[in-house]
This record gives sequence, C-alpha cells and structure tokens, in this order.
Amino acid sequence: MSGEHTLLSTEIVNRGIEASGPDAGSPTFSVRVRRRLPDFLQSVNLKYVKLGYHYLISHAVYLATIPVLVVVFSAEVGSLSREELWRKMWEETSYDLATVLAFFSVLAFTIAVYFMSKPRPIYLVDFACYRPSDDLKASNAEFIEMARKSGKFDEESLAFQSRILKSSGIGDETYVPKSIFSTGNCATMKEGRAEASMAMFSALDELFDKCRVRPKDVGVLVVNCSLFNPTPSLSAMIVNHYKMRGNILSYNLGGMGCSAGIIALDLARDMLQANPSSYAVVVSTEAVSFTWYTGRNRSMLIPNCFFRMGCSAVLLSNRRRDFRRAKYRLEHIVRTHKGADDRSFRCVYQEEDDQRIKGLSISRDLMEVGGHALKANITTLGPLVLPFSEQLLFFATLLHRHVFSKSADSTNAAASKPYIPDYKLAFEHFCIHAASKAVLDALQKNLELEDRHMEASRAALHRFGNTSSSSIWYELAYLEAKGRVRGGDRVWQIAFGSGFKCNSAVWKAMRRVRRPNLNPWLNCVDRYPVGR
Repeated sequence: MSGEHTLLSTEIVNRGIEASGPDAGSPTFSVRVRRRLPDFLQSVNLKYVKLGYHYLISHAVYLATIPVLVVVFSAEVGSLSREELWRKMWEETSYDLATVLAFFSVLAFTIAVYFMSKPRPIYLVDFACYRPSDDLKASNAEFIEMARKSGKFDEESLAFQSRILKSSGIGDETYVPKSIFSTGNCATMKEGRAEASMAMFSALDELFDKCRVRPKDVGVLVVNCSLFNPTPSLSAMIVNHYKMRGNILSYNLGGMGCSAGIIALDLARDMLQANPSSYAVVVSTEAVSFTWYTGRNRSMLIPNCFFRMGCSAVLLSNRRRDFRRAKYRLEHIVRTHKGADDRSFRCVYQEEDDQRIKGLSISRDLMEVGGHALKANITTLGPLVLPFSEQLLFFATLLHRHVFSKSADSTNAAASKPYIPDYKLAFEHFCIHAASKAVLDALQKNLELEDRHMEASRAALHRFGNTSSSSIWYELAYLEAKGRVRGGDRVWQIAFGSGFKCNSAVWKAMRRVRRPNLNPWLNCVDRYPVGR
C-alpha cells in the first residue's frame, strides 16, 4: 500500500467564489489527486537488461571473433624473429598454383559472405514537416471562443478545457482545422480526406523538392495515421496523387497511436534490407477532426486540448552512393509493447460515451503505465548505446542487487539502490514525444536531463502542440534550425502511444547539418526557448 501512495500526488485547487446554493459567497476549494510518473530508474527489470545485451551480442558476433583471431595470429608471429619468419614463408614452404588459387578463392568467398550477410546501412537523406497556413492558426483564447460558438459544448466543458489549456504548455500559434468548429459533424470522410491530403501532400512536395527525387523513384511507402483510415487507404491516395510506379511496396498503419512513426520506420528499414538500392518514404500524420470530441466526458475532452495539425515525410535510402548527401544513419530501433496488461491496453481507448458520442478516452493510469513502458524500453536500449564504463557500473550494481537482496534483510535491500546510468553520455540530442507539459516535466526529472536536453520537445509543444507521431520530427527540425547538429552527434527519438507502446530510434549525424532553407521553424525559431 505504501508503494501505491508514492505514485500519488495531491494539489489544492481554488475554484473561486460559490455563485449559488447554501454556500453562496464563500470561497471553495477542491483536492485533486493524480498519479505521477513512477521512478522507473529505481526499479529496473533484469529481463529487459538481458534483452538489450541479447541485441548487442547478436549484432556484434564479428566484432567478438575477429579480435580473438588477430590476437592469436599476432602472438604466433610475434614469437618469431624476422629471419625465422622469412625462412618459414619462402624457404621451408613450397607453393603450387592450385594451393594459391584455392587460398585466394576461400578468402574471396569469406569476404563476399561477410559483406552479403552484413545489414545494409539505412540513411536518412532528408525529411520535411508540414507547416499549415496562417488562417488555420488559433490562440488558446480563440480556440475556446470558437468552441463556444460551435454550440457543441456546455459552459462546464468549456471551463474544463480552458483550465487544461492553461497548464498544457501549448502556445498561441498552433493549427487546427476549421471543420471542428462547424455546427455539423466534422468527422466525415470528406473532411478527413481533405485534412489528410492537405497535410501529406504539402510535406511530400517539400520532401521531393529538397531531395531532388522523383516520386516514381520510391520503392517503399509507409503511411501511419491512427484514427482516420479510409478506403482506399491514405497510402493509396499518395500513390494516386503522385502517379507512383505499379510495383511500389505500400503499407498503411492505423490505430497505433503517437508512437506509430517509429513503427513505420522499423517497417521501412526491414523493407529496405530486403530490397537493395531502393528509396523508402515514411509519412506520419493524424487527422485532428477525428480526435475531436463534443460530449461531456472529461477524460475524453482532454485530447481536444492537445492534438493539433501536423505531418512529417522522411526519405530513407540503402543506396551506398547516398552516403555523401545523407544527413543521418539509422543506428538502432527498440520497440516495447505492454498490451498484454489490461490497464496498459485500455489507458488510451477509443469508445463511445453514455450518449454514444465517439471519442478518445484517457485513463488516470496513463502516467504510471507510460512510465513502466518507458522503463522497459530504455533498459533494453541501454546496452546498445551506453559507454562501456556506464554499462559496467550499471550491470555490476544490478547483479549485486539481484544476487544478494535475497539473503539481505529488507533494510539493507532498500538501501542498495541500483546505479542510475547517465543517458546524457550516450546522446547529444533528445527528441522526446511532446505529449504534454506534465509528461515532459516527469520525464526530465526521472531521466535527470537538463533544460537544454528538453528544449526541442518543449518548443515543439509550445509552437505546434501535440502533433502525434510526427512530433519527434518537428523537434529534430528545431535542432537543425538552431544549427546544433554536428557530424557524429547521436540523436535519440523516443515516442509512446496507445497499446501501450514505447519506441526508440537512434540516429547518428553523418556530417554537420546546415540550417535548411525549408523548415517549419523559419521566422519563429529565434523566439525559442520561451522565457530565456
């Protein structure tokens, strides 16, 4: 029971002067109890550490065997003098043509097998983020006023959304589709197609222009959009609009939440590994008109306050000649799925309320569930990215804790805390999904990150809102607009969403990234960070 109390936080809220009733004219207060993000770094599960080392070992088999062979060969050769080595090579050994040919044939075959079995490097040539037109821009005050004029909300629901917006971390320049404030139903197929096509085609036009690639050159297309899934699919809309080739491998991912952008990257990577000399395009977006809820259920009103228009388009390549012009190389993708747990599965859930109005329900358990998923993900990722010194300290203290905690008393076990790895040593830049200010605050505290590490995420939330699966790309665009990405820098993109899933992608900058001419942060990046 004491462990449950540590996950709860209380807040006294001043609700103002009571307007009517027996307590009219008296100040009223309420106590708000919330679940906070668990201290996941203090409760590491050993199985996720072992999974991370399994990934490391399976990818490092050549690095483990080649040094051993080199050491053995060096020891053998080092025991001989120069004269003895020369005599063994030329005087005591007789060569014939068949032996020489057999030796070089085996050597060539071994080298060929090595390079053929080695995974192809995946390059990120460039990416683009959609910046809607200014006529779709709405401040928080305008947002509430337009919602009031639509006639779909009562005053209590409007007041609740206004309170959420004030503490959301969202600024006054985010973008929303006009259809959500209409008096009729905004979640129609016509409105959804119009919103999705405007965002996707704008991002793709910019991407093809920046990369100087024709749509017909693309061999793999992956599109993810969680709530809007028409027939024909969004990927088919893109193929039709750009008249792409008939043998394109196209995929459409739906219902996978805000972490679907990295899932789409993983699928594109697998397709590129199986199809040499190909381009892959990954499009991540969300239809805000289909997240809009007009009922009175407060847990379903929360998404109204956070989700905003956005879309990203990414060009990946496995062509070796793209090495020189690519911005980044994909190093790792680690995916974690906690859907086997019922609470995790239902913490973000699309359903109808009592009045049969469809919406996205956000559970009170979201912070706790997200913390457990994040804990599992970063524990698996650690052995792949952390410096050896950090891995050694972390693994030694973790092993000591698991081995000796059984024989130690409860006091000693509680005092023996695991070593907390410093993930700031593994990455220069952090792109954490901009879900909300509360989530970013909790993650910064638990990962012990500095304000500069969270700057891109907070800026993206303030300027563009929660753009769902594309938010991590707006954050990377921010870092590029600031001119902070240098050659060799490592970028950690981490996203989480319904299911419940937490996914990570690690990139390495191929060169210093110059400030791009096309960027969603043009004309506003100098205003960030806010309050500097």
